Amino acid sequence: MALDLAEVLQPAHTVLLTQECQNGVIGTPSSLPALAEAARASGMIANVGRLAAGARAAGAGVLHAIAARRPDGRGANSNARLFHGLDRSPVQQLLGTAAVEVIDEIGREPSDLVSVRLHGVSPIAGTDVDALLTNLGARTVVIVGVSANVAIPSAVFDAVNLGYQVVVPRDAIAGVPLEYTDVLIRNSLSLCATIVTTDDVLAVWEKHTG
Repeated sequence: MALDLAEVLQPAHTVLLTQECQNGVIGTPSSLPALAEAARASGMIANVGRLAAGARAAGAGVLHAIAARRPDGRGANSNARLFHGLDRSPVQQLLGTAAVEVIDEIGREPSDLVSVRLHGVSPIAGTDVDALLTNLGARTVVIVGVSANVAIPSAVFDAVNLGYQVVVPRDAIAGVPLEYTDVLIRNSLSLCATIVTTDDVLAVWEKHTG
């Protein structure tokens, strides 16, 4: 049965969750330069910026999930190749530095919330995101950001397991190679989330603006 997108995306019970849309990941310099290039080339960054502005204007929540680490690395994972590669990067996501700030194209407004994690690959598992979503009255989570390879599917599955309705704007997530995002959506995310476009979401929220 097709969902009523206008009902699913009602601002009063919807939160936009941005995943690692931070300088050190999709900005310059980046600890993952190929991913940063894909995010920019695909138009993902511009679309997330539009969604964040639209959410704020309509009264939907905006929650930024940021990955960070301590200078001594305590509490961080070391049980996957990804983590070892990031450890060797000249760009480190250190607490208190520009690398863990939301990129300017998306921005961070006083009404936005931020969740910082020191471990893992999901913005939800083992973090305060679920509690923040609950306290914001969220029933729907719009998930955007990077990467389609790891964190985005983790976030979608975690949110579904927690009982949220999940919406994914296909043009507001990115991974490497660029074409992998479509493979992920077609074969995995579409089974658990409502797949839309940035314009689809904004068309609903614009009706609530002002």
